Amino acid sequence: MADPSSYRPKPGQIPDSPGVYKFRDEHRRVIYVGKAKSLRQRLANYFQPLTSLHPRTATMVTTAASVEWTVVSTEVEALQLEYSWIKEFDPRFNVKYRDDKSYPYLAVTMNEEFPRVQVMRGHKKKGVRYFGPYAHAWAIRETVDLMLRVFPVRTCSAGVFRNAASAGRPCLLGYIGKCSAPCVGRVTPEEHRELAEEFSDFMAGRTGTYIRRLEKQMTIAAEDMEYEKAARLRDDVTALRRAMEKNAVVLADATDADLIALAEDELEAAVQIFHVRGGRVRGQRGWVTDKVEAVDTAGLVEHALQQLYGEESGETVPKEVLVPALPEDAEAVSAWLSGRRGSLVSLRVPQRGDKKDLMETVARNAQQALVLHKTKRASDLTTRSRALEEIAEALDLDSAPLRIECFDISHLQGEDVVASMVVFEDGLPRKSEYRRFQIKGFEGQDDVRSMHEVIGRRFKRYLAEKERTGEWGDGEVPAEDPEDDGRPKRFAYPPQLVVVDGGQPQVAAAQRALDELGIDDIAVCGLAKRLEEVWLPGDDDPVVLPRSSEGLYLLQRVRDTAHDFAIRYQRSKRTKRLRTGPLDAVPGLGETRKQALIKHFGSVKRLRQATIEQICEVPGMGRKTAEAVAAALALAAPAAPAVNTATGEIMEDGADVTARPRAHGTTSTTEKHGTTSTTEKTEQDT
Repeated sequence: MADPSSYRPKPGQIPDSPGVYKFRDEHRRVIYVGKAKSLRQRLANYFQPLTSLHPRTATMVTTAASVEWTVVSTEVEALQLEYSWIKEFDPRFNVKYRDDKSYPYLAVTMNEEFPRVQVMRGHKKKGVRYFGPYAHAWAIRETVDLMLRVFPVRTCSAGVFRNAASAGRPCLLGYIGKCSAPCVGRVTPEEHRELAEEFSDFMAGRTGTYIRRLEKQMTIAAEDMEYEKAARLRDDVTALRRAMEKNAVVLADATDADLIALAEDELEAAVQIFHVRGGRVRGQRGWVTDKVEAVDTAGLVEHALQQLYGEESGETVPKEVLVPALPEDAEAVSAWLSGRRGSLVSLRVPQRGDKKDLMETVARNAQQALVLHKTKRASDLTTRSRALEEIAEALDLDSAPLRIECFDISHLQGEDVVASMVVFEDGLPRKSEYRRFQIKGFEGQDDVRSMHEVIGRRFKRYLAEKERTGEWGDGEVPAEDPEDDGRPKRFAYPPQLVVVDGGQPQVAAAQRALDELGIDDIAVCGLAKRLEEVWLPGDDDPVVLPRSSEGLYLLQRVRDTAHDFAIRYQRSKRTKRLRTGPLDAVPGLGETRKQALIKHFGSVKRLRQATIEQICEVPGMGRKTAEAVAAALALAAPAAPAVNTATGEIMEDGADVTARPRAHGTTSTTEKHGTTSTTEKTEQDT
């Protein structure tokens, strides 16, 4: 590990101008490439005290042994040179997006004498027009099959073309009218190239011209009573419309744009791109990358733009690029994109309308891609086994933790404080064992105290189950339990590892709860979200697992599942509290009869004005229950009347006919965690 001060340049040596810099390690390998408006200001940031640097940046500067730079004239030149060096040196500390698959393109080989339509993958070739990428090759073939009826362009390989030319007989497609058969001279090279140009123009989004032309020809043929020709042209129009329908219209103004969205966590980021041409989604692709450098969303966007358009030129770079956040040097990036295209390119964040709605769809795809990527890693048996072994090694456990329980606390500004417990066995979630808790020992916000209470309650139940089943005590076998149906009992099985969400304070609280119960055979650790470090009881320094560690991925997944389960319960409690009405105080009045009362009277106000006899007229309502309803409504203070702010008119609260009236007022929506849906069970305390 090198000391950055040993290779720090003198202040006067670094120029105050745009440029690109390289960090090299002791073996002279380039480990990081960056650009800057001012090399002097940017490089000075790397040579601060290590404690003030981001952990990833600190790792990079201590791995490096030297730094060098190249001065350029403009920021656009710096962007181009940075991209070239990243491609050339493949630095280990730079963000590099990697394709999660080799996407197929629809290609038209305009560089050949007789252009060919085909599916292509891999690097793009000069003189070939590309459309896509597509998710599946069969989608390309279906589209081409529909369009060959109108644009009978060659699709055969060079060998098949030569054989047909030497035999003087076209292939099957030539006989059925889906190829113009240039191999046997049915069309000239110029006529065939014109067909290929028209095919390319149609795929590029200029569809209206051809549709209108065919419809006009069809009308003329019908007027001349050439009905067979008119029918053929009708079928051609139908085929083109079917090909167009395969790409739904998403932007009504026939926009040509690429929409880029990101989903990220502490260690990885997923990017999704929708290619919109002529207002239709013509292609989609996505990448996943490790966040090996300290980079925010704007930085990830800049890296994505570099790698997406670094080798593109001309019309393959769209007129408009929509992103979730603008790069730091947005003007320079926009100028660079304009240079790649040869005309102005607009780089912006959509704020409203159809483009913003479509961006949200792209963002959902990115989030799903990130979740799928993590799930694939977690679902593999070999990967799970390695993850458990890595956790055991990192935490110095005697064996792999086959059962892991994770606890998390959730609240809304100190109200509705709840906790969750999720269980993973053999690296997979066991949803039937999930539990949820209400914090009962105190009121207010105290995550440490809440964690102590929850851990204590959970393992008190475990000790009670052990005593009931005779696993410890006087050794006597208890009498057969008539309620024992053979199913696993709640809290009956101990974990090998308890994971808590948080750092040293939460871990200490969990360990203290176990110590108070005399349990010393269960390991405890905490996973702090900020830097994803693992904390152990009594240790002043955390255990830092490698970013590529499968053990860290498993701990993250366990922690995130506990997050989601806790917030789901917290939200349900908050919703129930806000929807509480005067009828909820009536003992024995269930949801069905509440709805029957509201449906019969129309509102709580009219129900409050009803007599006991009138309430008894509702099906299912006895006199005793009717008296209880009337008494509860009489005690409850009526809600303040609503006022129409435009007219000053007092509104009739009878307009509310919902089954359970909402409480008036507002509440904050700031929450501690995100949401997800999962199987839920509530802990019952004895």
